Amino acid sequence: MSDPFIVTSPEQMNSTFARAFNSGKIENLLSLYEANACLVSPEGVPHVGLAAIRDDLCRLLQLPGRMVSINRYAFVTEDIALLQAEFQILENETILVRGVTAEIVRRQPDGRWLYVIDHPAGGLLAFP
Repeated sequence: MSDPFIVTSPEQMNSTFARAFNSGKIENLLSLYEANACLVSPEGVPHVGLAAIRDDLCRLLQLPGRMVSINRYAFVTEDIALLQAEFQILENETILVRGVTAEIVRRQPDGRWLYVIDHPAGGLLAFP
């Protein structure tokens, strides 16, 4: 799978999300979610399904800068993984947003891993 937005191991999910964000294309971000996934907004509001997730991710794409995300851990059992990452959105080396995530991803029948639950502020969200 040579598509840069196809995740073939859970450890790749957070760096792939950052690449998708940095592409500026909503389709690249949405391609990382199951159809009935849940994305929790920074305000703690769950958005279920791709239409609701699209709206929240469109807000995210309005932020300036580029994202960097480093995986802290990926605990895998069978076709499910629990992830945590540290991320930053930077503009001209100034940190605009930083946080620690909590996510659950699932292996699909074709071998890709997709978000089931994505909580970008699940560990910590801070505005400097």
